Amino acid sequence: MPALKVGIAMSGGVDSTIAASLLRDQGFAVHGFFMILPLPNLARQLLRVQEVAANLSIPLELIDLRQQFSEQIIGTFINGYLAGQTPNPCVQCNQSIKFGAFAQAMLNAGMNKVATGHYARVQRSGDDCYIARGVDRVKDQSYFLAQLSSAKLQSVLFPLGDWTKAQVYPHAQALGFQFQGEESQDVCFLSQGLSAFLAQHGVQESIGPIVALDGTLLGEHQGIWNYTIGQRRGLGLPDATPWYVVGLDGPGNRVVVGKNSDLQQSACTVHSLRWTPTLPPFPWRGQVQLRSRHTPALGELRPFGPTCWQIIFDIPQRAITPGQYAVFYDDDRVVGSALIAAPGSITGAVAS
Repeated sequence: MPALKVGIAMSGGVDSTIAASLLRDQGFAVHGFFMILPLPNLARQLLRVQEVAANLSIPLELIDLRQQFSEQIIGTFINGYLAGQTPNPCVQCNQSIKFGAFAQAMLNAGMNKVATGHYARVQRSGDDCYIARGVDRVKDQSYFLAQLSSAKLQSVLFPLGDWTKAQVYPHAQALGFQFQGEESQDVCFLSQGLSAFLAQHGVQESIGPIVALDGTLLGEHQGIWNYTIGQRRGLGLPDATPWYVVGLDGPGNRVVVGKNSDLQQSACTVHSLRWTPTLPPFPWRGQVQLRSRHTPALGELRPFGPTCWQIIFDIPQRAITPGQYAVFYDDDRVVGSALIAAPGSITGAVAS
């Protein structure tokens, strides 16, 4: 029987390199695929991935996704910041690009499965597939993969799901690769920083007020996209105790500040809820992770109007940020995810 063909997403980094080598050693017919994206270091990255593929003796195919990435990821990212949100482009990219257009291109090229170097696992329960945390809890990337549907996961492999980062580097060295502790950047297109990136895309300075929660004018800002919920530094607002950013008002072009205690919220509203396999009986109770480095917290999810839901936490959570994802876990398994709309409840909303 011919070996299964597996397309591996390759970046030239240590994780995708070792993932490819493991698949090859397991007897799969491994084919490397590289995404051509609108990134400033594209030429250097392409040279590296070509060298890796040659050293592993696997074929390499280039897939040009610059237009889709610009429209679906970069465009959405910029619009999110202008609206006063803090978007998570990695979650969106995994759903629509890496495991969307890119994975489909691999399958169209004759691959039976697609693989990446993510530290996560795929678990099966009957006909359904779920993302689960990787064995390496420090490197676990299940949060970033939370939007992947069961249908997409049917053809996905994560060779590093049962590995730790501490195991990967010695394995790379044994294969003759020298990566020297290199780590991927969180957002691949922000190598020069957020402000420089936005300026390059035509976002101009937009002066507006910095106000307290009661509306008192305290200062002036140069653009709400320069701030994130929970930020303390760079506000230039003297007081007996520090000020923190507690809200970003996109339509009003306002930065709202408060004290540290104002960042603690016992609830938040979410929308665009996705669940595997189907919505659970409500209220649902379990672990909720609010950003990639957030320690999951116990909370209860319940309907809160026709198109949104509310999460009520056992213990108040700090700096809940619109634009990030709330990811719902049953033990290590991702069962759902939703976009955070606002901390607290929505005034006037009626629970259904």
